[in-house]
Amino acid sequence: MFNSAVMFAKQRLPEPVRVAARRAQAEAYNGRLRLTVPVATRSEFENVYHCAVRKTASQWIKAVFSDPLVYRHSGMLTYDPRFYDWKHPRVVPPNRIGLSLFFPRPRFDKMPKPERYRAFFVMRDPRDMVVSSYFSTRNSHGPMGDVLEQRKVLLEKPRKEGMLWLIGDMAKKNRFGAIRSWVEAPASEEVRLVKYEDLTGEDQAAEMESLLRHCGINLPPDALAKVLEKYSFAKMNERSGTATVSHYRKGQAGDWANHFDDDIYAAFDKVTGDLVERLGYPSYQQK
Repeated sequence: MFNSAVMFAKQRLPEPVRVAARRAQAEAYNGRLRLTVPVATRSEFENVYHCAVRKTASQWIKAVFSDPLVYRHSGMLTYDPRFYDWKHPRVVPPNRIGLSLFFPRPRFDKMPKPERYRAFFVMRDPRDMVVSSYFSTRNSHGPMGDVLEQRKVLLEKPRKEGMLWLIGDMAKKNRFGAIRSWVEAPASEEVRLVKYEDLTGEDQAAEMESLLRHCGINLPPDALAKVLEKYSFAKMNERSGTATVSHYRKGQAGDWANHFDDDIYAAFDKVTGDLVERLGYPSYQQK
């Protein structure tokens, strides 16, 4: 009943009420973990930071890192600062996994952090980000931020014109520049760059094991297999009850080729430059 009420709040009520509902849901969930899940091993790091741009499976990352098995082998609860109006002086309290920090790298570098921490940045082929953002914003995303205004624009435009408009909007919001800032920053031991396609591909188990180890979380292979099975896109789709317009939709690498034509690619290329190649994805010509 509680979760149903929260889902109603997410979709129907004013944003401050939705934020309060999400905060209450997160606090109730973390409270249950503290009471019911004994910690077997603890991460050696005081904080872990999940950094990303939108449409890089942030909800999936949140689900995985919030799972009781991950808590059991890390001792770290998750924390989304958006639900707390960014009021904590260190953004994320000690001994927490900070979720969904949609920061460019310079802002992250300036953020107060403990001496011992780990961070990871999830990136994705920016062309697939455009396609995912288009369908999510137009059809299924909850009414947070300016989503409703964007949705109105996209519903009024044919698909091609909508994608062209969205590319410009994403550029204005520095989505592409934020990705570049992480990729072009000097390498460091604390920060790991991760590709969405690797986290969701055929070698998912190995990639996730490596990422968790980077975060000081040593999840036994059988526990990792259970977590990945539990949060497969198909099962998250079923739980969300969103059917064919799922917030998780396809998650398919290279889906952009089914939606981009020469005009869309030219508009994308104008605002992103060599970003696709810089990230190591195949170029338009290679497709």
